[in-house]
Amino acid sequence: MKAMRLKKPGGLDSIFVDSAPAPPPGPGEITVRLHASSVNFHDYLVVKGMIPVDENRIPMSDGAGVVTAVGAGVTEFAEGDSVVSTFFPDWHGGEPTVDLLRAVPGDRADGYAREVVTARATSFTRAPKGYSHAEAATLTCAGLTAWRALVVIGNIKAGDVVLTQGTGGVSIFALQFAKAAGATVISTTSSADKAARLTALGADHVINYKDDAEWGRTAKQLTGGRGVDHVVEIGGAGTIEQSMRASRLGGHISLIGVLAGYVGSINTALLMSMQIKLIGITVGARQHQQDMVRAIAANGIKPVLDQSFALEKLADAFRRQESGQHFGKIIVEW
Repeated sequence: MKAMRLKKPGGLDSIFVDSAPAPPPGPGEITVRLHASSVNFHDYLVVKGMIPVDENRIPMSDGAGVVTAVGAGVTEFAEGDSVVSTFFPDWHGGEPTVDLLRAVPGDRADGYAREVVTARATSFTRAPKGYSHAEAATLTCAGLTAWRALVVIGNIKAGDVVLTQGTGGVSIFALQFAKAAGATVISTTSSADKAARLTALGADHVINYKDDAEWGRTAKQLTGGRGVDHVVEIGGAGTIEQSMRASRLGGHISLIGVLAGYVGSINTALLMSMQIKLIGITVGARQHQQDMVRAIAANGIKPVLDQSFALEKLADAFRRQESGQHFGKIIVEW
């Protein structure tokens, strides 16, 4: 069966078409005919060689498709079920441990840039009813990261104020989950076109961070000076200062990305004096994903899709990501 693989030391030109076996499922396993994946920053780091992986690794952490066979003892799935992969196949629920976070598809293990895979049943959950495979493939990493940041860790409630950054997959999911929870959303972006699209999705306020270097202070002013309850922080070192400026006393910042810098100084005096809760978020557990799927069904949330690429054009999907022009999730379908 067709698969995309990555040669060392990485780079978009190091992705090549190959094949990968998919043996019949053993006890506790299922075979899935995959149809879609979606592009994440983590996948980009892998294919660019910034996260070292084994020679000929099959990339992509997200995978969605249809169950074609079930092994002995599997009762959760049946042939014909639409499913979506989990980012941490070993972390089923509860508190994470280092061991539970090791086997990430496309990183420490082969991922889902392939036509067929046989894996443990716990490597998947059901996809939301009515979702296409492309839509389901956005949930594994981006959707669940936003869900865990706001719902699992943030305990978001109606009336809260959420600050999102940019128009990538996590940020748009955060906007959608926040609005479903009854929160007010302040979003940042760098273009008028994207600002209009964020407003159409429900953003209550949009700040152009290129025009307003002090966007954190502006966000706080938009709350009447109280500050925002939650920040979904994707920039890292380059934006964390403004995120803290935006936060209320005792506010919550979920650090889920480092797009604006890996290393930098943090205003610890501000962090301490404002009693801000700063936590790193790396996706979530299988149980979190199942909870998210139920919430999506209850609220009718649909992901925002950007361009779609064929499996053989996987490198072009990453080039689209590099351009920074995307709005929502870049899809790979086959």
